[in-house]
Amino acid sequence: MAAFHTIIAMARFPQISRIVAVVAGLSVLATACSSGADTAEAGTENRANSATGTAATGGEITVSPGVPRTFPPAPTPGTGPLSETASTTLDEMQTFASAGVPEGVVERLEGETDARLLWILADWLQFTQGSPLGIAILETAEQIAGVDFDDARPWGDVTEHLLAWDLPGPPGHQERKGALYALVDPRWDFIFSDPDATIDYRWIGWGGVPIDDRELGDPNPCTLGCIPALDDPALTPAEDGDWFDDDGIVFAISLGDSHVAFPRNIMEIHEMVNITIDGKRLGIPYCTLCGSAQAFVTSNVLGADEPLVLRTTGLLSRSNKVMYDLETRSVIDTFTGQAVSGPLRDLGITLEQVSVATSRWSDWREAHPDTLIVAEDGGIGRSYPEDPLAGRDDDGPIFPIGSVDARLGVHEAVVGVELEDGSTVAFPVQAARATLQQGESVGMDGVELRLDGTALRAYVDGSLVASHEAFWFAWSQFHPDTGLWLP
Repeated sequence: MAAFHTIIAMARFPQISRIVAVVAGLSVLATACSSGADTAEAGTENRANSATGTAATGGEITVSPGVPRTFPPAPTPGTGPLSETASTTLDEMQTFASAGVPEGVVERLEGETDARLLWILADWLQFTQGSPLGIAILETAEQIAGVDFDDARPWGDVTEHLLAWDLPGPPGHQERKGALYALVDPRWDFIFSDPDATIDYRWIGWGGVPIDDRELGDPNPCTLGCIPALDDPALTPAEDGDWFDDDGIVFAISLGDSHVAFPRNIMEIHEMVNITIDGKRLGIPYCTLCGSAQAFVTSNVLGADEPLVLRTTGLLSRSNKVMYDLETRSVIDTFTGQAVSGPLRDLGITLEQVSVATSRWSDWREAHPDTLIVAEDGGIGRSYPEDPLAGRDDDGPIFPIGSVDARLGVHEAVVGVELEDGSTVAFPVQAARATLQQGESVGMDGVELRLDGTALRAYVDGSLVASHEAFWFAWSQFHPDTGLWLP
């Protein structure tokens, strides 16, 4: 099966054959590609050999909610330039990548003691684990770290340790990582080529699918099976939405007198929608791994002649999808809306967010009978499974994610709000909803929650403010100083 997967992978991604011309398995790439375009479109970022846990500060990891894991002390990182041996060895690995790294090259690093090298070895390991080259890289990483990593999921385990240790990245990491990723897909070059980017390249990993670079309005699936954004989907009145189950979850946006509901199962397929609501152009990413649907205003952005067109790169940053603007090729932090590379970063752009409510369809329809809902076929003539992810996240996060705040369960849903002064506050969804339904108030740091049907909305001084739901691990890792309301 592994050999078959590799053949499929190399046929669909011929670039990767330059790295593994003589390798018998590329488990991460092979599994993602062998599943076909429908799986990629479903947003099921490849989880083969991925980490099934979340690194925690203080040397712990939550493999699944409530199960801590301790780590040995962090190895010592070097300072200044890499050693001459390390630098020349890494250069040689890159030089020979297109034809296959000769046996014995990686082992030259075994005498090194600079733990910063582990980040580069982890980058290589994601694409080569399970192959002879990947085995050599893992053994070298174990020698440098002084740790026996889990050879059943080597990339995930090495990365979990690195995130828990929070080791600094090596000099030139951005350039080396970019060169490696360019061998897999040259279209990722812009993500790594901006010297002024504020991306933490230690956290960047591959989600198992290629970049979506289709033009705005292209209804066709990606040739190589990316997660395809849905542009300007057809909308129907609520009475025509009886195809969607009453208990189905929708992400709802209200602007002016307009209300639009986006079924979660459709969002799980596309993970990105570009649409105009009440005269505002919006980009709506849904990070399935973070449980976070957000809405950004993409019109009238300084430095952009036209509204931005948001797309998915296929890469992750500590389990958060990495998105970008198709026209300016600027990477935008999916959780904060801040441009972190390209022309938009140079201009200091942070996109305005609007509130996204999460609700059962029947509750939202009752509260807003004039709501619109995305058409059953999305307006592009395709069908959508009821549960595309099929319990993918039931056992906890499937990719390394970094620090975990122990105040709540990793996958507990919270409503998060960022205030004008940059401070943040989060409210556990179930507890907040139950408290409000009992007639009691829910508020903290000037933020008041109210029910909209059964959805939760946030208000400051009586005015609706942007908020959205997310898994606690995601909200707390990107807002580590967040306040937390508890009943």
